[in-house]
Parts: sequence; C-alpha cells; structure tokens
Amino acid sequence: MLKGTKFIAILVALLFMNVAHAFACTNILVTKGASKDGSVMVTYAADAHTLYGELYHTPAGIFPKGSILKVFEWDTGKYMGDIAQIEKTYSTMGNMNEHQLIITETTFGGREELTDTTGIIDYGSLIYITLQRARTAREAISVMASLVEEYGYASGGETFSIADKEEVWIMEMVGKGTKLNKKGVNVNKGAVWVAVRIPDGYISAHANCSRIDRFPLNDPDNCIYHKDVIDFARDMGFFEGKDEEFSFCDAYAPASYETLRGCETRVWSAFNILGKGKIGEKNADEYFDYALGLNAKNKMPLYIKPYDKLSLKEVADVMRDHFEDTPLDMRKDVGAGGSETPYRWRPMGFTVGDEEFAFERAIATQQTGFWLLGQARNWLPDEIGGILWFGVDDAATSCLTPIYSSSLRVPECFAVGNGNMTTYSPTSAFWLFNRVAQFAYLRYNLLAPEIQKVADEHENGALEIIKIVDEQAQRLHNTLPDEVKEYLTGWSEMFAQRMFRRWETLDKYLLIKFMDGNIKLQNPDGTFKDNGHGSGIPANPQYGGYTQKFFEAIAADPAAAITKVPKAQPAAGTAEGEAAQMTEPAEAQIQQSAAESETKTE
Repeated sequence: MLKGTKFIAILVALLFMNVAHAFACTNILVTKGASKDGSVMVTYAADAHTLYGELYHTPAGIFPKGSILKVFEWDTGKYMGDIAQIEKTYSTMGNMNEHQLIITETTFGGREELTDTTGIIDYGSLIYITLQRARTAREAISVMASLVEEYGYASGGETFSIADKEEVWIMEMVGKGTKLNKKGVNVNKGAVWVAVRIPDGYISAHANCSRIDRFPLNDPDNCIYHKDVIDFARDMGFFEGKDEEFSFCDAYAPASYETLRGCETRVWSAFNILGKGKIGEKNADEYFDYALGLNAKNKMPLYIKPYDKLSLKEVADVMRDHFEDTPLDMRKDVGAGGSETPYRWRPMGFTVGDEEFAFERAIATQQTGFWLLGQARNWLPDEIGGILWFGVDDAATSCLTPIYSSSLRVPECFAVGNGNMTTYSPTSAFWLFNRVAQFAYLRYNLLAPEIQKVADEHENGALEIIKIVDEQAQRLHNTLPDEVKEYLTGWSEMFAQRMFRRWETLDKYLLIKFMDGNIKLQNPDGTFKDNGHGSGIPANPQYGGYTQKFFEAIAADPAAAITKVPKAQPAAGTAEGEAAQMTEPAEAQIQQSAAESETKTE
C-alpha cells in the first residue's frame, strides 16, 4: 500500500488527465530468440473503467485518389478531423494486421506543457491507422512519425510496442506543445520520439512510465529518433549537457516517487517472474527500492534476458499477476477481506486522520476492457502466422482464445455493437466474463482456482489444436490459397464460441456450487452429491468461512458486530463440574475461618 498526500494528488490528476487509460495499461514484449517456438509475442491489457471489451476489425480496402479518412479519438469517440486516405490499406484484427504487425501502448503522460491542442491524431488512432498502412515494425515507426508530423499529435506521452515476425521495438513519443503564429497555426506541430529495438533473445515491458533512458545516436539498425529530440529538449530547458548524455525519460517525463510507485512496480513484477528472481545480472530485490519509488537513480534496464526461453502460456499468465508471493502480495493484508481477494475498488486513495494512502496497482485489474497476446510466427505465411490471442475483462478471471489475424470476420461474442457498457447482451463475452468475475471477487480464494482451471483447459487445448489447424492451412495455402483466410476465420469463430459456451457452463456451475457462502460436495465425476435419497436435496455442504487473518482483524475491531463467546464451563455432575462448584464455597469458608481466628486473637 502506498502512503503520502502528494501521491494521492498526483494520482488523481493523472486519472483525470486521461480518464480511459491513465495509469492503466501493461505491455510485455518477447523477441523471437526469447520464446520457445521462435515466435514474437506482445501482450497488452487495455484497462479502463469505461472501455467495453470488443474486437475491432477493418477489412483491407482500395480507395480512389483524393479519399478522406475521418479521425475519431479512440478514448472518447470525439471527432478530431479529416486526413488523406491512402489508396490501399491492409486488413486489421484488433491490434494486429494481416502481415503479422503488432502495435500496442501504455500512456505515461509526460510534461503538460507539451500537449498539442490543435492535433488531429490521438494515440489510439495512430495505432489503428498505422496497422492499415504498414507491413513491418520499421515501416510502422516511419508511418507513425509521418502522421503526427503532418496532422499533429493530440495525446500525452505514449510508449508504443511495435513488433513484426522478425523484430520488436519500443517507441516513445511526446508532443511539442502549442505555439500559435499570427494565422493561428501551431508552429510546434508534431512530436519528438525515439524508437529502440529490443535485442533478439531479450524481453521488455512497460506500464505507464517512460522507460527509454540514454540511447545510441549512431546506430540506425537498433535505434531511430526524431532529428530534434535533443535540440527541442534544450530549447525548452529540459536538458543541458552533451548529446551522448541525453536521456529521453529524464527530459520529457522525469520520474517521480508517484510514477515509479504506481507503474514501475508492474514492470518489476513482470521481470521478477520471467527472470525467476533476476533482473539482468542482479537479483530482483536489488531493484525493489526503485520500484517502490525510493531510489529513482537505481533504474531497471529497458530489457532483460528471461530465465529461459518462454512459452506463450508463461507470458500470458504474467498478465494475471497481483504481486503474488512478493512483499506487495495483495492477498495478504486486511484489505483482501476474508477471501484473499487481490483487488481494491477505486478510488485508489483514502484518508485516515491527516495521512493519505493508496492501494497497490497490479498487472491484473478489475477494469480491463480487453487484453491480448499478439503472436507473430516467421516460419509460416502471413495468412497463417499471425494469431491474436484475445480476451475480455479481468485477465485473472478470463481466458484468451486464438483469432488468426488474417480472419475475415469477428466472432459474434466479440463483435463491435454486441452490447456496450450500458447495454447488456446475453451473447457478449464481455458481459458473460463480467458475471463470473463479479461472483469470484466475493469468494476469490475459492472461485479463482476453479476459473483458472477452465481457462487453462481452453488455452492449453487451443495451443494443441492450433498445430493441426496450421498444418491443414498450409496444405490449403499450397493448393487453394484463396480459401485459407475463410478456413482460418471459421476456426477462429469456433474457438471463440467454444470458449463462450464453456464459460456459460462455468457461470452456472459456480453459482450452484458456491451459493450462499456454502461449498456443495461433489462426486468423483464432478456431479454434485445428494443426501442419499435421490430427491435432489444436496448433501450437507461445507462452509467456506474466512481466512485466519480476517478473523484476527475483526476480533481486534471494537466496532465489529461480533459476540465474544464466554469460555465454556464444565458441565454439572462431572468430577470437573463438582470441583468447580466446590471451589468458591471452599475458598469462602477458608476466608471466613481466617477472619474468625484473627478476631479471637485480638
């Protein structure tokens, strides 16, 4: 738990700066040399209290010259303006496109004075427009830079994960502010940025805090940057020194206790898990003071080698983390209640007396709209190689299902328009997963293992079936290539609807088993035990109870609505009872005799 008045003030400011995504998202990046199967992987949790979990799809298109594309801000739906449409665009599926390009983000905000109030391109539009226009990560960096240069950048500071089937990059971008000339034109239109390639065999992560420090100035194979990124910082008074001493994060988004404590803790946790207690050459605990915001100079590296080559499932499961088995474990304090619930409802801050506090912010969180793992596989044709493993709602209580990124349609349960944040839909995965999650939050230590078991079954099962689907798709690609995308679309739909039906069954099962705080007994085959008379009446259930930590806390609370039970007295008629009954009279007789003796003596 975080403590400090200043933290709360800045946290609130960040939350209002960008309601949908501030302090919100987490990315993990895995190069092909760091994965077991040689695939590139990028994870993304889009966390926002107003974001509905659905899967965006844009078909490929051909447009006449002079066509216009209307731009709407991703967070709000606000119309931003028009830009020129290009003649040919690529098909996109969520945060991937048909060429296995992946782009995701986290917001770090940066300096307020660098906001461009005249810009048209917000960070969300920048992602989804670029996916329609670029085939590779390097192309994407160029397209993104060109778009904000021409139309202005309308968002705060962002860290982008940009990956294709060969390379993984981190790009950080921040606007240049608003400086209008006499004609009302912003002469500072555009953005400054730097992009660093993650070396093969390494992994990286970011979570709402700028992470690119110093970078190579003469290594275009591994680092690309805006020509004015250093000079602009000097002009603005953000940096003094030699070019080779320049740090992007220190100049444009200087870290404070608040940003480290609320954001870098998630990166620390991801590195700790995937490095098996090591972050680079050091033990993870050597960076704990940095993650806690106590030593900003002890920066974690931008990328590390994992403990071993990583499987897709290992990487996905990190997105379900709540700091388990670390000093920040959210299951262990009284805030977890009696069921070890690793969630704290918003607002994050609270006051006790004249002191301010804030809860931890874990990778997995209740307000996730959607989350994903983009997988790019260079040994397969693009139509087959790209898979968007997609899920909705809280990663810890939901499931990923594979959607081939070349798919022609979105499964019904993820379709845009199938419900929204104020309209329930019985065919929407987002609403179904939320139903299960809301119940799980009440008795987390009992329900979470049941949910994770079903998620593991679906994800591990899909990983096995994917091998067969890939083989058949390759055969089709060699003989009937025009049928490959339809074939993979059908499988993607089947995977998703299979998951949806399984979650419907899970929803009913959990209600039956755990209703009213009870735990119904089950037979070895999973059916529920009855009372032995075949009448549909269950056997006497077990009681879930609470954790000992909870009992101790509530017993110590003077306002708790509990009764302190008197210690049991021995029953009358027993030797112990007779002895107890005789004790008080015997002591009284002794005292009386002593008094009489004293009186006689006097």
